[in-house]
Formats: sequence, C-alpha cells, structure tokens
Amino acid sequence: MHDLANAFVLLLNYLIVPATTYGCQLALGALGGSLLFSVLRFSNFAHGELMSFGTMTTLLVTWWLQARGLTIQPLATALLALPVGIFVTVLVSLGTDRCVYRYYRAKRSDPIVLLIVSIGVMLVMSGIVRFIIGTDDRTLDDGVRFVVSAKGFRDLTGLQEGLAIRATQIMTIVLAAASVALLFWFLHYTKTGKAMRAYADNEDLAGLSGISAQRVVTITWILAATLATLAGVLYGLDKSFRPFVYQQLVLPIFAAAIVGGFGNPVGAIIGGFIVAFSEVALTYSFKRFLGYVVPADWTSDSLYQLISTDYKYAVSFVILVVVLIVRPSGFLNRRSA
Repeated sequence: MHDLANAFVLLLNYLIVPATTYGCQLALGALGGSLLFSVLRFSNFAHGELMSFGTMTTLLVTWWLQARGLTIQPLATALLALPVGIFVTVLVSLGTDRCVYRYYRAKRSDPIVLLIVSIGVMLVMSGIVRFIIGTDDRTLDDGVRFVVSAKGFRDLTGLQEGLAIRATQIMTIVLAAASVALLFWFLHYTKTGKAMRAYADNEDLAGLSGISAQRVVTITWILAATLATLAGVLYGLDKSFRPFVYQQLVLPIFAAAIVGGFGNPVGAIIGGFIVAFSEVALTYSFKRFLGYVVPADWTSDSLYQLISTDYKYAVSFVILVVVLIVRPSGFLNRRSA
C-alpha cells in the first residue's frame, strides 16, 4: 500500500497536475481560436502571436510595476498587470481587423485567403514582439512559488515521494475555470452572446433579424484577444516567456480545437485536455513509477518513455492528422453527426 501511495503521488506530481495545468492553457487558447472560426469563418494562424503579444505587454507592465515597488504578494505581480495586457491586445486585435481582415471580409474572400493573410499577420506580429523584447527567456512569476512543497508533503505523510504544487498551477486552474464559466454565461444568457451565436449559425439571417455584423465581429475579437492574453500569461507564469514558443503552441491549440470540432466551445475545452494529457503522458518516463508497482526484477535500465520530450509537439501533429483523416469535422461536432 505504501508503494502504491508513492506511485500515485509520483503520477500526480509529474503527470496529472502538469497536464491539467497545460490543458487549461490549451483550452483557453483553443476557445479563442474556435470563437474566431465560428464568427469570422477562418483559421487564425496569428492566434499564437496574439498570445505572445499579450504576454509581452503584461510582462512589460509587470516590470514597470516592480520597479515602483507595486506588487500583490503573495500572488504574482503579472496578475495586476494582466488587465493592461488584455486592453492593449484588444486594441491591437481590433486595429488589425480594421486595417487587414475587414477588407477581405467585405470582399467575401474565401477562408483560405483569410488564412494566408493571417500567416502574414503572424509574421509581422512575431517580428514586432522579438524587436521589442528580444528572444531570451523571461520570468513573470515573483510571488509565492509553492502552495505545497515536496519536503513539507514528505514530512506530513511519511511517503518517499514529495508532492509539489506551484502557486501558478493553482492560479491557472482557478482563472481558467472562472473564465470558461463567464464565457459560457455570456454566450448563453446575454443578448449580445445570443446574437453572436445566431450570427455564427447564419450570417445572412442574423443580418435580416437586425443583428449588427460589425458589432458581433468586434465583440468576437475582444473575447478572442482576452482569451489569448489570459492563456499566454498563464503559460508564461507556469513556465517562462520565450516569444518563439507561442508560435509553436499554435499546433497543439489547433489540434485541441479540431479534436472537439472547430467552432465548438465545449469541444475546444475537452480537446485541450486530450492533447495536454497525451503530450505529457507520452513523453513521461515511467521508470520510477514502475519501480513502485512491479517487482524490481521485472524492470530494466530503460526509461520506459515512449517518445523524447524534444518531440512533444509531434504528438499534437499526429492527433491533428488522425482526426482530420478519421473525422475531419471533429469528434464532438454535432453538425458532423
């Protein structure tokens, strides 16, 4: 029983908690991408750079606050700077839509044209972020690092394995849950949210019903930019901020959105956790875990790791390809039934 408890704590510490945190971050990113796809009907490849821009802005404001001694200990100062990061990112999103996307939307261009345009926007935003803040790792977290420490847990339980839960992991789960709840309340119980859903279902019929297309588009960009900034900041708090990583995050975010069906908010959330747990589980070394649950002479010197962590994004790619082959519209998309 003692070994089983150690094995469970080991999985909790290195697989379940990190995957849950990562899943929350992917779910928020996928939600923003799904909203844009539902309303504007194109896949925004610049969504990862939108996350990067929002995180960069939040980080710059965080540094400004820290230089003036303004913190919210024991929480991270980045949470105090987050509203500013969201506000600036929303302005950039609305400006990009007005200067770039609106022209193609007015011409009723094909979705593939908008997708290509979004790649151009991604490259421009990527260059701007790197020009402003550089390419080095940056740390956002300056609050209490651990809610539960490994040593304290071992002293309390007498187990060999220690459980360490970081404050950023708790913040990620709490903020992600609150954001998702608020978004679903907004979409289902407010007049604007219902108008967005009607516009997403049938743009022409929504226009005949008196729904303002431009207002719906504006609200959609505001929500997408907010979710992107929140996802980016929470990812940066949990790990670190490095601009090019957010460009790579587009792959697992799109995989998460497609697993649940692009345009399906619930599917985006479930897809985020599927992708996150797949990446973490397939790159996790089960050697120590097996040492607790099977006899010692049954194991070898192998790490019992299916793939190297260097290839974790390959997991998202494989999931993406498999879903597109087996069920292109997503496993949770009711329209594909």
